[in-house]
Amino acid sequence: MAEKVDEKINDNRKKIDENSKNEQLENFRSTDNENKELTTNQGLKMAEDEFSLTAGERGPTLIEDFHFREKMTHFDHERIPERVVHARGFAAHGHFKLYESMKPYTKAKFLQDPKVKTPVFVRFSTVVGQRGSKDTPRDARGFATKFYTEEGNYDLVANNIPVFFIQDGIKFPDVVHAIKPEPHNEIPQATAAHDTFWDWVSQNQETAHMIMWLMSDRAIPRSFRMMEGFGVHAFRFVNEEGKAHFVKFHWKPVLGTHSLAWDEAEKLGGKDPDFNRRDLWDTIDMGNDVEFELGVQIIEEKDEFAFDFDILDSTKIWPEEDVPVKLFGKMTLNRNVDNFFAETEQAAFHPGNVVPGIDFSNDPLLQTRLFSYTDTQLLRLGGPNFHEIPINRPVCPFFNHQRDGFHRQTINKGKVAHHKNAMANNSPQPVSEENGGYAHYQEKVEGRKVRARSESFKDHFSQATLFWNSMSEPEKQHILKAFRFELGKVKDKDIQQKIVDMFANVDTEMATEFGKTLNCTTPEPKKQTITKSSPALSQENTPKKPNTRKAAIVLADGFNGDDVKTTVEALHTAGVTAAVVSDKLGPIKAADGREIEAKHTFLTDGSIAFDAVYVDGGANADKKFEEDAKMFIKEAYTHYKPIAVTNEGKQWLDSQQFADPNTGIMSSESVNNEFTTQFVDAIANHRFWTRQLV
Repeated sequence: MAEKVDEKINDNRKKIDENSKNEQLENFRSTDNENKELTTNQGLKMAEDEFSLTAGERGPTLIEDFHFREKMTHFDHERIPERVVHARGFAAHGHFKLYESMKPYTKAKFLQDPKVKTPVFVRFSTVVGQRGSKDTPRDARGFATKFYTEEGNYDLVANNIPVFFIQDGIKFPDVVHAIKPEPHNEIPQATAAHDTFWDWVSQNQETAHMIMWLMSDRAIPRSFRMMEGFGVHAFRFVNEEGKAHFVKFHWKPVLGTHSLAWDEAEKLGGKDPDFNRRDLWDTIDMGNDVEFELGVQIIEEKDEFAFDFDILDSTKIWPEEDVPVKLFGKMTLNRNVDNFFAETEQAAFHPGNVVPGIDFSNDPLLQTRLFSYTDTQLLRLGGPNFHEIPINRPVCPFFNHQRDGFHRQTINKGKVAHHKNAMANNSPQPVSEENGGYAHYQEKVEGRKVRARSESFKDHFSQATLFWNSMSEPEKQHILKAFRFELGKVKDKDIQQKIVDMFANVDTEMATEFGKTLNCTTPEPKKQTITKSSPALSQENTPKKPNTRKAAIVLADGFNGDDVKTTVEALHTAGVTAAVVSDKLGPIKAADGREIEAKHTFLTDGSIAFDAVYVDGGANADKKFEEDAKMFIKEAYTHYKPIAVTNEGKQWLDSQQFADPNTGIMSSESVNNEFTTQFVDAIANHRFWTRQLV
């Protein structure tokens, strides 16, 4: 099995190299250092790179050593400021193709022809943590996509949660300051579980809806490949006739939306803080496509005020049952980056990078974000020419009178750098809207200059209640546990009580339940007027597939070769990656003499690294192996994962007397088609959240 995986990875790498010139953006790629002669940055060949130039073998280093100075100066300056938020990210290349033309709604060229492949670059990220933090905290996730279109770059800057903390960007510095480590001691890292954040929440009740999502399983995704993406804001599509529609963007993962268990996420943060990025890299490296469908919710302008919420409020969703998502294309990620810094770290996204046919709404949060993205790149990437960095460079030509500045790469010819001009025949010339020039949608706007928000933005709890009503019972229990954990880390009792009282407006029973654990006063009962639910919000209703899942195969010497072979082949056929785990690395010998290689051990990879566990055991397993295998099974059981056992594995499972041994557990004396089919189906199910824990 291991040989098949290695062969698949090598074949995929060859395929990527062969197709890169035709399929990918060649300007991202540069020659590597293999079989090259060492030179300075100026191309001077160097005979030595181990020793500095000194006056004698024990003498001082000489300032004339230009090679040392160049090498050390570059090293001293090779770090750049990290992003204030979304600092920890990981990315991949791919392409986007339409299912059908979106011409009735938008004139954007890349949304017209289903035959066209549009190159994309996608960066996934956590929000709060610094670059060196872990992948698996309870946090929102960024999902930023750069489309390299013939009309220029279009950036769809999204999150895996469809709403936001605030309604107006002027409060963005406050929420970020509150959720970041506290300034007096820079503690804690990458978490909202501390006083300043929950103090801010208690004073800014517009954040209630976002907090419900943050306390849910959505905040600990199983992988980047299994989380949704949302444009959050209301945008406009504008077609050739000038007709506009309000739209909200949705990325739907083909594999469905799935999450980690909270305890599992915490353990992964210690054992493999790179869990999500490693998952994305390995999946693509093995030749498996990472796929998301793109869709929009569409509201006609005449219906802007037809709902019981303001459609321009970024703390609100458009319920999918009321405004269905129209899926119109699919994105496929199939190539890893060549250099993390040059691509992932230097990528600059901006919601203001649009193309004709896509425009903005009057969402006040969106309007303020249009300023901050460019502003922050000026510092982070060292000046106004960050658009010339290869990963940010459009594939279409660009011409204007912008000149000079830090890191300018374009060599502009001629003496003219002003508009209008006669010396260069007024070139480059503006392009009319009819010929593809961008023109903002014309909307009549009237009003007095005020610092105020519309009354239609003042309902902060109805959709938070809708979210709670839409959760399955296990999901509700996870939310309660999240509140208990987060608020249990808060030291100020007044803040805890304020949060309990605040969320009684969402659901009194919910707030009372987590308030008990905090020793808070029972909140005053609130009349719950929202009884509606939205099935689309519950992960219970997501697609469930076994593809690209990882199953641990726990074996000791003396295992049953036929049973393991049949199980591994069934998993492979279903698209599940099987990885052998043992007490040692290297070949594990079956009772009939066959061998299979173990690339994982109980010490290096617990059950937390896998989606499912199959334990056959082995007749030669010693007492220590048996204890480790039992612990492996118990941890998988505790995290609600599918478990399949045969032979010694069955004995080890039976000896543990789990409270609920019939939920997601396959146990058999030997392997047959029924056994493997049940196991594959269980893997597709992802978790058995209703399992009763010991």
